[in-house]
Amino acid sequence: MVKIAIIGGSGLEDPQILQDPQVLNVTTPYGPPSSPITCGRIGGVEVAILSRHGRDHHLPPTHVPNRANIQAIKDLGCTHILATTAVGSLQEEIGRGDLVIIDQFIDFTRHRQVTFHDDFSGGMRHTAMAEPFDKSLRDYLAAAAAELSLKVHRRGTVVTIEGPRFSTRAESHMFRAWGADIINMSTAPEAALANEAGIPYAAVAMSTDYDCWKEDEAPVTWEAVLEIFHQNAANVKNLLVKAIPAIAKGTPPPALDDATRDEIKSMFRTVPNFPIPGVMFRDVTTLIKNPRGLKLVTEAFADRYRDRNVDAVAGIESRGFVLGSVLAHALGVGFVLLRKPGKLPADIERVEYTTEYSTDAIEVHRDGIEAGQRVLVVDDLIATGGTALAACQLVEKLGGKVVECAFVVDLPDLGGADKLREAGYKPFHLVEFEGE
Repeated sequence: MVKIAIIGGSGLEDPQILQDPQVLNVTTPYGPPSSPITCGRIGGVEVAILSRHGRDHHLPPTHVPNRANIQAIKDLGCTHILATTAVGSLQEEIGRGDLVIIDQFIDFTRHRQVTFHDDFSGGMRHTAMAEPFDKSLRDYLAAAAAELSLKVHRRGTVVTIEGPRFSTRAESHMFRAWGADIINMSTAPEAALANEAGIPYAAVAMSTDYDCWKEDEAPVTWEAVLEIFHQNAANVKNLLVKAIPAIAKGTPPPALDDATRDEIKSMFRTVPNFPIPGVMFRDVTTLIKNPRGLKLVTEAFADRYRDRNVDAVAGIESRGFVLGSVLAHALGVGFVLLRKPGKLPADIERVEYTTEYSTDAIEVHRDGIEAGQRVLVVDDLIATGGTALAACQLVEKLGGKVVECAFVVDLPDLGGADKLREAGYKPFHLVEFEGE
């Protein structure tokens, strides 16, 4: 069962968003958490809200009991953590009031307890932290922001400083030189501990100021932070209310906003009665010859799969070759050709299948996929799903693991995506054409 914890910072933990709230006073081996935890529901999903700095904001950043907070959340059986935070922007393009879905951190704190492993008497403990923010949760947050027409940056690196003072101008310029996009006093230790505890963690940041690197305006003040915060706090709360039911449902979030989705659909040419009478053929060639169309599709797929540890992209003949090879280049991985019979010169594996038009087969070189490789299967369109299912079976026949099946278009009336799900594979599409 999904149970989501919200760790709210700077007043972003409003318990009024909960149905049937109940306040729990809990303790942990690390002492009590920052505040009592308010439990209730959002859209039927169990939710627990914790105030990072205490209900009355009495805890300065250094004294937030992060270990107790994460341990209390784990003890309550929470399966995911969504954190909120106010941040300063270190980049011109991240404006006041913008939201940032954080994907990396730099920990510049000095006095925090940032691990549960105080000794190695039970064995060495070194938690992997290459991707500290859960990709799936980030996608849900970004999709919810797009649905609400909020200005959101889908990734950003936060540098967490000790506080409670703000940065000097020299420090602010240094953090920019390091590649940081935003700055705060809370996220890095919290994210590290959540990863140690094995709880998927994501954070949405609200930009309230430009720190002090911009020398053409006054440096940040707490009063200025509060002004922007009060103007935009409702956006963060609405984002959480929108995202949480989708997370619990487990349906992959859309990768595009409505305007971009409509733009991509408009680039397809529809050809009636091809290749047989009664079929409305969705022709992707008009999209891929359009530089913007190819860019939109490639970037949407790359955003989704960049952090999914894909080892290879496998494209289905023939339009999957075009889309898949461009995507493989964007991801920095190799490309594998899944071909129709008789076109590969070396030793092959083969799977036969039935399409919406006929029977066919698909082949791959035996050395095309190595055992244990994580493979992304790509094609332009999924209809009845026969070809895509055969492609997945072919990948697994060589010992590969299918990460997902990515399509530009789904024709849901033909049931191909459902066929993949029933077989245990995960389909994903950018747009769909229904009812024709």
